[in-house]
Amino acid sequence: MNDSVSLERMAIERNQRISEVVEREQSRLRGFIRRRVPDARDAEDILQEVFYELVEANRLLMPIDHVTGWLFRVARNRITDLFRKRRPERLGDAVAGDEEGLGIGELLPSPEAGPEALHARSVLLEELEAALDELPKEQRDVFVAHELEGRSFKEMAAETGVNVNTLLSRKRYAVLHLRERLRETYEDLTKG
Repeated sequence: MNDSVSLERMAIERNQRISEVVEREQSRLRGFIRRRVPDARDAEDILQEVFYELVEANRLLMPIDHVTGWLFRVARNRITDLFRKRRPERLGDAVAGDEEGLGIGELLPSPEAGPEALHARSVLLEELEAALDELPKEQRDVFVAHELEGRSFKEMAAETGVNVNTLLSRKRYAVLHLRERLRETYEDLTKG
């Protein structure tokens, strides 16, 4: 009975120490992350992940000598992970060519911009669908999962057992094909 009370007291003390660390470091850590991550939601997600890892390390009784340094190191690693995850080329990064850098939002005219814009949007969406159908199944699946469904490469790799680098390569080939196909259509629409 004494042992269980002692274990309970130790757990309460550990939880109290974690709460104190979170309270003490939260503002500095948030500022550190925000200076490196432009999107406030991403920054907040990273902050929460860092504190989650602290709680997990505490739960697993992992010794952390310098908690503040450890928190900032974990934050740096999560920021790096975020940018690695975003590094793969996205279709909209340069549909009309790297020099112009047109994003997908700029490529697809607003449906409210009138009948010509609505027609152009319709044509571009049809071409995108046709170009997707031309892709090998593996490339199409990776592109759709990442670009349209917003799934991460890590998540897809875990589900399929396919190496992340292989998935990245498939996505890259898909983007190159789609970019070329949509460039032709975009140029045809903007000439007339």
